[in-house]
Amino acid sequence: MEPILKGRGLVKRYGKVTALDRCDFDLYPGEILAVIGDNGAGKSSLIKALSGAVIPDEGEIHLEGKPINFASPIEARDAGIETVYQTLAMSPALSIADNMFMGREIRKPGIAGKIFRKLDKAAMEKFARQKLSDLGLMTIQNINQAVETLSGGQRQGVAVARAAAFGSKVIILDEPTAALGVKESRKVLELIKDVKARGMPIVLISHNMPHVFEIADRIHVHRLGKRLCVIDPKQYSMNDAVAFMTGAKVPDEAQAA
Repeated sequence: MEPILKGRGLVKRYGKVTALDRCDFDLYPGEILAVIGDNGAGKSSLIKALSGAVIPDEGEIHLEGKPINFASPIEARDAGIETVYQTLAMSPALSIADNMFMGREIRKPGIAGKIFRKLDKAAMEKFARQKLSDLGLMTIQNINQAVETLSGGQRQGVAVARAAAFGSKVIILDEPTAALGVKESRKVLELIKDVKARGMPIVLISHNMPHVFEIADRIHVHRLGKRLCVIDPKQYSMNDAVAFMTGAKVPDEAQAA
């Protein structure tokens, strides 16, 4: 099976620091691929390269077998790659519907939309309500309430729903449960499983090993700017994964990427 998103020989340097050192990456259709690594291993640079936020100095990225060269996250988004960053990138004072459509608002048909640039609020609210319902998030009663009135888990839910609504090919989630309590983390994990059940491949960056081992199909271990190995969470323990990450243990040839 061909990967839906593939990176080969990716290099990114910042002055004398090499953040990506001939790094490879593979995401297969319909899977949750966890990316783990110590701080400073280059995980963020890898994700930014895949999502158009940074341009690699060398290497190739392919989406559905075709080479891509994103100059910005907007280009990646237009190609069907949605990223939910740790900061969520939401505007707290705006409503849930406004946040769902930020940067891609629907205009009213005809002259009102084209010339006077009026927004079709009703269409956006209907779409947002439908997407939140699809993912079981309609505990949020009012689609027009400000995002700042939501709990951390609900905000994360809206961000994931936005990615699921518009990401046509790949969703990248950066530490989706980092700032959440146990109960809210559980809801977000269930939401990620729901998105996967719809056939959407997901890249999950996380430091939370129990979460990674619970929902990932494969685990990409990132170390010193490159992919060290890819492991099956059913065949390895969390201790093994941490040992690979920190360099305490070296993977054998079978897993080495």
